[in-house]
Amino acid sequence: MARRCCRLRNILICVCTPCVCLALLTIYIAVMVNLNMLHGTIVLDSRQGHHFVAHGTLKNANFASFPKTFWKHHLDGNALWNELQRAIDYSFNPILRPGQTKARSTRSNYEESLLRQSFSEVTSMDEMRKIFENFPAQIKEFVGYMQRRNYPILIQPDGVCGTVSKDEKESPLILLAIKTTEYNFKNRQAIRQTWGQVGWLVGHKDNRSSEEVVGGYVHRVFLLGKEDNGELSVDVSDLLKAESSHYGDILQWDFKDTFFNLTLKDVLFWSWLSNHCDHTHFVFKGDDDVFVNTPKLVTYLQDQLKKLRANNSLKDFMVGEVIQSGQPNRRKSSKYFLPETFYKGLYPLYAGGGGLVYSGLLAKRLHTVSKTVHLFPIDDVYVGMCMIRLNAAPVHNHAFLTFDFPEKEGEDLCSYHTILMVHKRSPEQITSLWADMHRTQKQCQAVPLRSVDKDSSSDKPTT
Repeated sequence: MARRCCRLRNILICVCTPCVCLALLTIYIAVMVNLNMLHGTIVLDSRQGHHFVAHGTLKNANFASFPKTFWKHHLDGNALWNELQRAIDYSFNPILRPGQTKARSTRSNYEESLLRQSFSEVTSMDEMRKIFENFPAQIKEFVGYMQRRNYPILIQPDGVCGTVSKDEKESPLILLAIKTTEYNFKNRQAIRQTWGQVGWLVGHKDNRSSEEVVGGYVHRVFLLGKEDNGELSVDVSDLLKAESSHYGDILQWDFKDTFFNLTLKDVLFWSWLSNHCDHTHFVFKGDDDVFVNTPKLVTYLQDQLKKLRANNSLKDFMVGEVIQSGQPNRRKSSKYFLPETFYKGLYPLYAGGGGLVYSGLLAKRLHTVSKTVHLFPIDDVYVGMCMIRLNAAPVHNHAFLTFDFPEKEGEDLCSYHTILMVHKRSPEQITSLWADMHRTQKQCQAVPLRSVDKDSSSDKPTT
């Protein structure tokens, strides 16, 4: 009996010892892994110490060099806008700030409070106060406007969605949203009488059958701030109200209308559109010195509407003259000048702000995401910054000419039949071009839109 117990004990020792050792080893490995993960989380959340290193770099001269670290607090230090935006991005980073997801009902107020909070925190730093003191006057003024986005509407269109025609039977195809100023009445009038006419517009027939009619309803609205009457000693507010009463296409907010405040027009327009005009298919946003071939634009957008609906990609659609590898202008004599102490880095991919088109669905998404992006002085660059955060990109089309025709191409008889938009035209030129296009319509009917062969370089830097 004793021999049997001894033999059984030996068997149990031989069998159980490896199992116990394996179990202890497994527990040890699990504890060490958890400790390492906890250490990595603490390092990231404290925004200091070691960083995760990504191996390899993108060897392409067209792109900015990639940092060696995955995330670094002082990557672009000593630049006000970078510091402001970093504070916002940090707040919405699910890795660095877990558990910050907010309910949709409270998200908007949370985002607005974050913008204000980050502004107060960054600008209260001694280093940033010294930087602010050395900013040019126009940058100082813009920084003052960065803190606020709610401005009362002084004048708004009679129609729910801009100027409309009577008895419309379907949603508008295009809302023309034109940035202008109080004193540019001649520009607005030239647009109203030519390419900016509202109502049903028949598209360019192209090579389609004579029975097929392509068209769409067009609405119009002009976007304005308020001029500084103290500088010019002229108050045109009564004239603007009379103009609005007659045409019903003025949308004006109570903020100072400056070049750097064009970004405010974007964010305020997106808010207005989301509340008053959420059924338009597309928005053409442009300056009041552009010429637009609206018949061909109608045809182009009707074709795009079918493709985008089929691909379920209407919510991401933006088209224009796309500018890549753009850099901040450091020439103090330029109106685009931005000092390094305000912004460091390249610009994102963006469509030239002279004239571009985006879907109504994208406009509402831009309105939402803009609440997490601090205002930037260059309006089209700001739109590009918002697009990046939507994981969307503008489509380049050679028929959008932000920088005018290449040499002598504009002198061809049918040149303006090949474009959708061209920038920098006076009211007199707009009126003349519109008449010329009607005069040459039959001769140039079969001319296609500009293609890549006409424009060899889309990699144009910001002006």
